[in-house]
Amino acid sequence: MKVKFKFVLPALATIAIATSFFGTAESKLTTTNTSNGFEVATLAGGCFWCTESDLEKLPGVLDVVSGYSGGELENPTYKQVSSGKSGHIEVIEVKYDPKAVGYEQILDQFFRHIDPTDDKGSFVDRGPQYRPAIFYHNENQRVVADQFMQEIEQLGIFQKPLKTELIAFTKFWPAEDYHQDYYKRNKVRYNYYRYASGRDQYLDQIFGEDRNENPVTLRQLIDKQKQTANIKAYQKPSDEEIKAKLTEMQYYVTQEEGTERAFRNEYWDNKQEGIYVDIVTGEPLFSSTDKYKSGTGWPSFTKPINEGYIVTKTDFHLLYPRTEVRSRFADSHLGHVFKDGPAPTGLRYCMNSAAMRFVPKSELENQGYGEYLYLFDS
Repeated sequence: MKVKFKFVLPALATIAIATSFFGTAESKLTTTNTSNGFEVATLAGGCFWCTESDLEKLPGVLDVVSGYSGGELENPTYKQVSSGKSGHIEVIEVKYDPKAVGYEQILDQFFRHIDPTDDKGSFVDRGPQYRPAIFYHNENQRVVADQFMQEIEQLGIFQKPLKTELIAFTKFWPAEDYHQDYYKRNKVRYNYYRYASGRDQYLDQIFGEDRNENPVTLRQLIDKQKQTANIKAYQKPSDEEIKAKLTEMQYYVTQEEGTERAFRNEYWDNKQEGIYVDIVTGEPLFSSTDKYKSGTGWPSFTKPINEGYIVTKTDFHLLYPRTEVRSRFADSHLGHVFKDGPAPTGLRYCMNSAAMRFVPKSELENQGYGEYLYLFDS
């Protein structure tokens, strides 16, 4: 697809260049349109074949068009833009339903599929025409993008400073027809290009190899970091102290990653108001306000009290990967989280009763958990 890339995949590049002679750019300009019920984001993250594919996966996105923005030349062609001399950047125009997805969520999906730290190009594609950028259509978009980028910078997940430009939007020129929906119309060539570009290998390093099966948004990571920064620290006892304190089943579950039997555990059908804390350290984990009857025979919750006290990791103990849930300070095995829960989270935190201790609402103040009484305010 790209000028530099032809040295890596000469056969593929030859096909792309040959095809470009048959495409013509549209002269129609596209701007933000809220009167028709949609809004527009214009984003640059390298190869628009890839970013178009990634953004179209986000629920609430209505359409994604590949094109060019940022230069002075009217109605540029792919050949002119890919030369790096026209001043344009390869971009995508994202039309979305603001009632279904917000602008920050669009940016979240965008940042989780690019390298925002490279202002010299994007993966195998080099040159200013492939650099990352956000073309904001109004002041609100600029403020949201700027604030979100500051939070991502503080999160530190990309391990380098962000070098994604914020540029005032002026014009969008749709790319040639053969570039549109390229990942659908030319699956083999697209998949070959994408793998060889190194994009997914980089994203696996940043977000984990299970990022597609168990996606976590940047907003979730940012909020969890903030929660973690403000949580109370708990001290994990020595293994000897843990053995002396716990029953055989409690030790087996928390320290040896065991599982107690369904319907034959202490809290699976507990209906009292209160919170569930780690059996080893006492760190607060779940609230009865988020507990529901899952029918599994284990206590199930839609969310933790504070994600700062929860750690998740991929568990390969069975033939298929699962997401294990552990407590942050005690590092106790608690159970697993699944994506078959009820609203509002759609999650089912399936926990072992043996990993937790129940503190009734009436005892919260006496046992040092008075700050969580607000959970039971009607």
